[in-house]
Order: sequence, then C-alpha cells, then structure tokens
Amino acid sequence: MNCREFNQQDIVDYLLFLGHKPAKINGNDHWYLSPFRNEQTPSFKVNRKFNVWYDHGLQKGGKLVDFGVLFYNCTVNELLHKLTHQDNFSFQQQNPHERVASFSGAGEKEKIIVVDARHPIRLLSLQEYLQFRKIPLEIANRFCKEVDFNLYDRKYTVIGFQNSAGGYELRSANFKGSSSPKEVTLIGKDISKEIAVFEGFMDFLSYQAIHWRKFIMLPKQQPNFLILNSIGFLEKIKPRLEQHPSIHLYLDRDNKGLMVTKEVVALGRKYRDESTIYKNHKDLNEFLMNQNPEQRQSQRSGMRF
Repeated sequence: MNCREFNQQDIVDYLLFLGHKPAKINGNDHWYLSPFRNEQTPSFKVNRKFNVWYDHGLQKGGKLVDFGVLFYNCTVNELLHKLTHQDNFSFQQQNPHERVASFSGAGEKEKIIVVDARHPIRLLSLQEYLQFRKIPLEIANRFCKEVDFNLYDRKYTVIGFQNSAGGYELRSANFKGSSSPKEVTLIGKDISKEIAVFEGFMDFLSYQAIHWRKFIMLPKQQPNFLILNSIGFLEKIKPRLEQHPSIHLYLDRDNKGLMVTKEVVALGRKYRDESTIYKNHKDLNEFLMNQNPEQRQSQRSGMRF
C-alpha cells in the first residue's frame, strides 16, 4: 500500500473500524469526539465528500495518511510498512463492497452488514486460515462461529467473534471487518479475579492455544478476559477494568500499542505489561505462529499472574 491508496479509503469507515462513531451527521460533515483526547463536545470533523478531516482542538487536519501518522505516532514510512505487513487494518486488500458497516450521510445507501447464520466452523478455507494462524479448531469453535452475512446483496462466509453488544468481529484470509454494534467482548463476571486484556480476538485465541499447547506455562485457573476489538475502547472500559485486583495487558507491540501500554501502566501497580513475553514479535499471535514443539522447554518462563 502507498499513500495514494490509503488516502482513497473512506475516513468514516476507518474511524468506525477503530471504534469511533459520529456524534452527529450534518450532510457530508461527520462530527466526532476527538480520537486524540478525551472531550465532551465533538470537535473532530470529517467531510465525507472530500474525504478529509480536521480537529478543531489541535487545529490540524488533512487526509487519511495525515491522520494515521498522528494517531499511531509514527512516520509515514512506518505507517505504510504497518499497512503493508500487518493485518490490523481492514481495508487495504478489500474492494469497496467489502468494507465494514458504517454510517451514511443524507441520500447515501447505508453499508450495513447483516449476519444471517451462525454455526460451527466447517468451511475448509476457514479451517486452513486458522491452521495458518496456529489456532486449533477446537479452541476457535469454543469462542467463535462460522458466520454468513450479506453485504450489498452478496453473501460472505467468515469467522465471527461476538462482542458484548451482539455485534461480530469478522475475519477470513481475505476479509477483515465488523458488524454493528461494535463493542468490546468481556468474558467472565467475577470481578474478584484478575483480568487479561487483548486488542483483538486472534490474540485472545492465541492465548488459549498457548495454554493448550503449553508453549508457556500458564495458570490452571484462567482469569477474566477483555477483548477490546479496537484499542480505542480502552479508555471507555477503564472504569470496569479498575474493579479487578490485577490487570494484565497483552497489547500489540506497535507504536500505538506500546504508547497506550506505557500510559496505562503508569496509572498504578495493578496494571502489568505482559507484552515483553513476545517482545520480538508484533503481537501474541505472531509469537504463537513462530513457535514449534522443540521450543516448548526453552519458552516456559511463565506468563505472570
């Protein structure tokens, strides 16, 4: 992906992927609470006709590349490398009809994903995708479903991971998106237990696979789990996190993930950065994908709980 291709992506769609919904829509203007700070009055505007943004608080704006550099706190080259080599971004290899659900302006046709079937994962291509990501089918079927959905009157079949509001994170080898409403996934209700936090469900499934394969010794009694489904939800869910005695962070080791981890760990001793376990990889799933049975003994240093 290059700058021109990324700038052609719909900023409104991309913001929704990050977990940001418009507070109000006035024609082509979509107003948001700023993705860059906490605020009560929307000051971040996207003009969908010209596909540009402007943050009145920062007095900065531009195209999607400008947003990405500021949001991920990186250089243009780092942003393009991230978009090319990582699958944390849903749009770079999709055609316009394969974007995530989004809000529409006046007179536009809404791009809404409609999930119409859920069942165990049985499609061979999806099983091969899980095998590539080193996720056992047994574990995937415990937490996910094979999901059929329609978008622009076309049917798609992907792996679906449900969030706590009933929406789905949707994945396959060729598709990454989500259905509305987009929200976090919270597994476990006992706030007396410790909680493990992941950016995406593939890292959560990787944690389960590591536990199952014993690449690293994990506690027999599993904690509660929070899957953010977008790192932008962390600030919103923080009061719920604070109710737990200890919070273990397994966020990505990219610029944004490391920055957020550093900020959160500074809040108090109950927050622990566990990403050092996979410090030579971009995330927990990449760590898992690079393991083999011969490495088990050398890797059993233990995830702290």
